[in-house]
Amino acid sequence: MDYRKTAMEKHEQWKGKIEIKVRCPLETTDDLSVAYTPGVAEPCLAIKKEPDLSYSLTRRHNTVAVITDGTAVLGLGNIGPVAGMPVMEGKCVLFKEFGGVAAIPLCVSTLTPDEVVKAIVMFSGSFGGINLEDIGAPRCFEIEEKLKKAVDIPVFHDDQHGTAVVVLSGIRNALKLTGRKPEECRVAMSGAGAAGTAIAKLLLTAGFKDITLCDINGVINKENNYRDPYLQQLAEMTNPRGIKGKLSDSIKGADIFIGVSAPGLLTEDMIKSMNQDPIIFAMANPVPEVMPDVAYKAGARLVATGRSDYPNQINNVLAFPGIFRGALDVRASDINEEMKLAAADAISALVSDEDLKNGIIIPSPFNKSISRNIAKAVAEAAVKSGVARI
Repeated sequence: MDYRKTAMEKHEQWKGKIEIKVRCPLETTDDLSVAYTPGVAEPCLAIKKEPDLSYSLTRRHNTVAVITDGTAVLGLGNIGPVAGMPVMEGKCVLFKEFGGVAAIPLCVSTLTPDEVVKAIVMFSGSFGGINLEDIGAPRCFEIEEKLKKAVDIPVFHDDQHGTAVVVLSGIRNALKLTGRKPEECRVAMSGAGAAGTAIAKLLLTAGFKDITLCDINGVINKENNYRDPYLQQLAEMTNPRGIKGKLSDSIKGADIFIGVSAPGLLTEDMIKSMNQDPIIFAMANPVPEVMPDVAYKAGARLVATGRSDYPNQINNVLAFPGIFRGALDVRASDINEEMKLAAADAISALVSDEDLKNGIIIPSPFNKSISRNIAKAVAEAAVKSGVARI
């Protein structure tokens, strides 16, 4: 199938991938009077008196805003908020189909982080959660950080944390197969943007000790002075052995490679310089840092990519619908590290021993139990960590 051609034809046919569905009857004068005026005044007054009733008297309890400024749209870069609308609608479809969560796409026309935050804060009372999408780094870090302080509903940047959760789930299964422990592994990463930063932080939280990142300028090292405060923070948290140079320097003797960067950066020689049975997560799209056949030829034990035409696809749809489902079910005020770790555990647990023996470390996104299992684990983690409100 020619996906590009077919997508254009179908989008013209569909004229949008989502629509509003009416949940109340509207066939008689009584129906109208109950759903609208005068009857609607009663729930309005009740919510005025007790704002939390907005969760039980409106659809807020199951509605998420999917928000972008269009600066980093799905491999297309800064194409603007309106051009990003088809992707945001697609995300809303995934929320509904995989998690039973209603989602509304909202494209914000500003490049100023504070204005994005202000806009979201002003309409946040209409939603049970906020999913930030396709916002470029480092702006995405500032926006998420400020939003979390400004609103009392979950704020989740999927490009960061959804990716990190799925990567961690896959790596945990890869370690089972290769007999390694997190604290024993050396991890070499290529890419220190939104996804790379979140992956590194979640791996550290999960017990990995030795993580080194490279960006376009080489190995990130705390001896350097970075103008970007988020990059400086990352430098302080990683590279414990003080490696300098480039990717070929940081990958020597590594057990795991994680790429969220650019095509073709990982060579056969680099893989051969890694520890025995290296684990390769090459997730640049559509062309990964190394093609799977090349990686296996160089000695890789396991390979994951961001592509659907190879096994072990790192696909965020495995994570975010279930994470939000669980957060909404207990009316969580936040999606915290405990909830992300629980989600990663739930995903990795869905890979059978038989699949693991065959080199499968990531479950299929069409496994119907994924969202349900993640939601349960996330809800329990929310309760244990004190952010659940029901």
